[in-house]
Amino acid sequence: MTHPAPARLHPAGFQESPAALSRADTHEEVTSGEIAVGVVIGRASEYFDFFVFGIACVLVFPGLLFPFLSPLHGTLSAFALLAVAFVARPVGTALFMAVQRHWGRGTKLTLALFLLGICTVGMAFLPGHATHGDAVIVALLLLRIGQGLALGGSWDGLPSLLAMSAPPERRGWYAMLGQLGAPLGFVLAAGLFAYLRGSLSEQDFLAWGWRYAFFVAFAINVVALFARLRLVVGQSYDRLLAERELQPVAASRVLREEGRSVLLGAFAALASFALFHLVTVFPLSWIVLQGSQPVTEVLSVQVVGAFLAAGAVMLSGWLADRVGRRNLLGTMAVLIGVFSLVTPWMLGNGSGGNNLFLLAGFVLLGLSYGQASGTVTSSFSPQYRYTGAALSTDLAWLVGAAFAPLVVLGLSAQFGLVAVSVYLLSGVACTLGALRINRLIERQGA
Repeated sequence: MTHPAPARLHPAGFQESPAALSRADTHEEVTSGEIAVGVVIGRASEYFDFFVFGIACVLVFPGLLFPFLSPLHGTLSAFALLAVAFVARPVGTALFMAVQRHWGRGTKLTLALFLLGICTVGMAFLPGHATHGDAVIVALLLLRIGQGLALGGSWDGLPSLLAMSAPPERRGWYAMLGQLGAPLGFVLAAGLFAYLRGSLSEQDFLAWGWRYAFFVAFAINVVALFARLRLVVGQSYDRLLAERELQPVAASRVLREEGRSVLLGAFAALASFALFHLVTVFPLSWIVLQGSQPVTEVLSVQVVGAFLAAGAVMLSGWLADRVGRRNLLGTMAVLIGVFSLVTPWMLGNGSGGNNLFLLAGFVLLGLSYGQASGTVTSSFSPQYRYTGAALSTDLAWLVGAAFAPLVVLGLSAQFGLVAVSVYLLSGVACTLGALRINRLIERQGA
């Protein structure tokens, strides 16, 4: 009597049936390690783009595009352009999901990253307002919209596949890998700007030095494109996504059928996303405008903080697998609330207080942001999970982070640093409320 061939355990932690193995293509099987590398490279390249623009909003664009405004109002205007991409991002997700349904994942990702690269390098060629007037502002606005659309289209499903393929007891560890791209991207962006600002005269930096960062961002996008395409165009990758029903669905259908899960997914991570800009872009702008610390020193401290955040992201994976991802996210939201109460004191006490705020803030960011992605993704029906996870992330960026530097800097200049506390506390309340609602829904469904 013949016995059926035993199922083979895939390195990512799930089992492959003999039927699945017989359908395997001639390419090598996609391993969990390859997926992890693709996730980290892809996210790090996106975050590098993001931080290059954000830092330029403080150091370059106020003088380049808004010389007719005061330094404060020029920075606020630049932050408005920063927010535009997050408004365009969910639109890009919807448009590029349609592209994927018609022409495939490889075509979608190629078009999205090509658009992102073109818009990024286009910014490097922008002249100043003194020579071309308001047309330069309009040009940057259009390029920023293009970046937002491209970021929405760059969703490849790798983080969801990695998390779902992971052994149940290690899902927190696998989930943090995509988030690791944020501190890595910031280290590269802040380190590059610190080097350029420290090596060049202020005149040379503002004339041409800052443009180099945008050229580097374009080059990194090219590398990331080929690294990710190597995974997503393979039949093995398609089969793994199909087995988990991670396929694109019209955004309108997801919102109609499972809009509640999209909202819960976004608001559950809001404390982390609110903190995201308030330890990266906002403090740089506040310290520069106050003139309380040299720019290169602030950037150097932030680079150290980003390394600490990377370690904290990895620690979050270890902790989440022991106490639960939602428990960790809720606990970190409470700690962010405590942190917000002492923020005015830290940022109001010179370079020592600034440095303490930055380093402590980056550690909290790493611990919370490490598990901010897809914590309540299980609320989605399997067929909606791929698009739903992307829309939840887009909405979290839009509500929590997009306008944070603009709103907090404007309010802080008017009413003092208590505005930082209020903004963070609002994110904490949203996170705790969303996690509570999600838990009640699960109990009712049990």
